[in-house]
This record gives sequence, structure tokens and C-alpha cells, in this order.
Amino acid sequence: MGDKPIWEQIASSFIQHYYQLFDNDRTQLGAIYIDASCLTWEGQQFQGKAAIVEKLSSLPFQKIQHSITAQDHQPTPDSCIISMVVGQLKADEDPIMGFHQMFLLKNISDAWVCTNDMFRLALHNFG
Repeated sequence: MGDKPIWEQIASSFIQHYYQLFDNDRTQLGAIYIDASCLTWEGQQFQGKAAIVEKLSSLPFQKIQHSITAQDHQPTPDSCIISMVVGQLKADEDPIMGFHQMFLLKNISDAWVCTNDMFRLALHNFG
């Protein structure tokens, strides 16, 4: 089938980098956001690099490990890349939980940054 399209290579590399930073030192995630970036975390909205890093750094666990099950990427008409990630995470001694995360990546000054990030645990309430 040949090489993957460049936008898919960029997005896959971004995803690998993001979760490596998240799992090892969340305070370093500021490098991938800009002041106009938006994060929706379990329905809570945050705007700007500082607010996003503050939220991610203050999450109530010491250790976390993500395992990516699947990732899908598409180029957008305005030269961005949208990515959807499905996986599992283990935080501290909590049970393994599924999650979904979406990223919108944009090239600004020859660097790919995340302008939009949405995260949800894959929890279901059938009650």
C-alpha cells in the first residue's frame, strides 16, 4: 500500500509525543498548545495554554499510562489535521478505563500545535 500520507505521519507522531509527555510529565504539555487553544475535559472547558496546562497538571493522580487502541486522522480543507484516539488508561491503582480523545492540529510557524482538544472517559450509565 506504500507510505502513509504526510498528514497521517504528522498526526501519528503528534499522538505518540502527546501521550509520552502526558504519561511522564504533564507540565511539559504547554509546548503543544497556543494561547488560543481550547480543551474540553469531561465537559469542562478551558481556553489558553496556561489554563490547559493548569488543568492537566492538577488531575488527581500520580501515575498514568495510556494504551492506544486505534487512531484515525483526516486532513481538513483549511490545511489542519483532525485526529481521533481511542484507548485505555490506568491511573494509580484505579481500574483500567477506556477513553476517547480528539485533537485538531494546525501548522503555525512551521510547528504543529493543538488548537482543539476534547477528552472523555468511555463510561456508560445505563441506569
